[in-house]
Amino acid sequence: MHPLDALKARGFVAQTTPEDALRGALSSPGLVFYIGFDPTGDSLHVGHLVQVMAMRRLQQAGCKPVLVQGGGTAMVGDPSGKSEMRQLITPEEIASNVASQKAQFARFLDLDEVTWVDNAEWLCQLGYVDFLRDIGRHFSVNQMIKSESAKQRLDRDQGLSFIEFNYHLLQSYDYLVLHDRFDVSLQVGGNDQWFNILGGVELVRRMRQRQVHAITTPLVTTADGKKMGKTEKGAVFLDPAKTSPFDMFQYWLNVHDEDVDRFLRLYTDLSLPRLDELGALRGAELRDAKRVLAREATALAHGADAARAADDAARKLFSGAADDSVPTAAVALPTTIATAMAESGLVKSRGEARRVIKQGGCRLGADRKTRVSDHELELTAETVIWAGKKRAIRIVPA
Repeated sequence: MHPLDALKARGFVAQTTPEDALRGALSSPGLVFYIGFDPTGDSLHVGHLVQVMAMRRLQQAGCKPVLVQGGGTAMVGDPSGKSEMRQLITPEEIASNVASQKAQFARFLDLDEVTWVDNAEWLCQLGYVDFLRDIGRHFSVNQMIKSESAKQRLDRDQGLSFIEFNYHLLQSYDYLVLHDRFDVSLQVGGNDQWFNILGGVELVRRMRQRQVHAITTPLVTTADGKKMGKTEKGAVFLDPAKTSPFDMFQYWLNVHDEDVDRFLRLYTDLSLPRLDELGALRGAELRDAKRVLAREATALAHGADAARAADDAARKLFSGAADDSVPTAAVALPTTIATAMAESGLVKSRGEARRVIKQGGCRLGADRKTRVSDHELELTAETVIWAGKKRAIRIVPA
């Protein structure tokens, strides 16, 4: 199957530059493409996975990936889709984040075949006047103001800082540099990056008289409108110290029925015939498809052994036979149940704990038989606390 058709069959394509030319480029052996990730945090999260999996798919199709860590652009902050300016982070934080994320990419990509670069290498060495004269003259302020990210901020009277306004030029310049250094002819990015990516396509055309290409992936939200990878407890991180394999497994196991087929295609390596088979399941059988999704997606992020252990722990927990494989948090006892829920990370705050308890959603014990009605209830010994039917944690004395 042609690489573009394979991407479409799995739901990775939102927009492209002219498809005939793109299809021809992808038919050439060893096409070089790039995807950029701004290292604004010390861990990737599930929201990043569409891009990571798109890179995986293209690498498996014989394309050569260039993975760009945006150490330079992260110092500016991407305004795309943001209602306010990002908090700027230090070069030291950026370097630490780059190092932390690299091990996570290794789970999904053959890093021996990945060209790994940091755009700080060229962006932080730019002479400002030279950049304005050589690069800035190719950009129209009128077009930049009309971009979706700029319009959203200006329409809300929130403004757009000059530093953010330059992000478009910097990302476009990345494409030119990568084209010159590594013969990159395709950029892949989220659909909110379409304007920035096209800026790079046009800059290469103007300065090198070469045609290069672009693919954007859909911005994935869940059936209830949440951003991908967001839960009541926050983001679902790939770092197991931030989100345990068990919690990641539970995240996939509890997705909405309407999301199962789409997520199986995006986040697993299953064959298209197997995906069609699972996508045809309805009613109670969807639970089987969700468990396949949870096992496959967790195995990619954490390995097959961790996925099996998470699956076993989930089955034991929900059958009332919880053991030490259930997520555990050490809390200083005695303490109130609201404090234990917050300090263990089961909920975000004591206020949320009180709301869960008030609404009748808190129970104790692996069997969930003891309902809690008092947020001041004192805990003195090890127990399992439930917040709703899907979130549980074992509390042990610190």
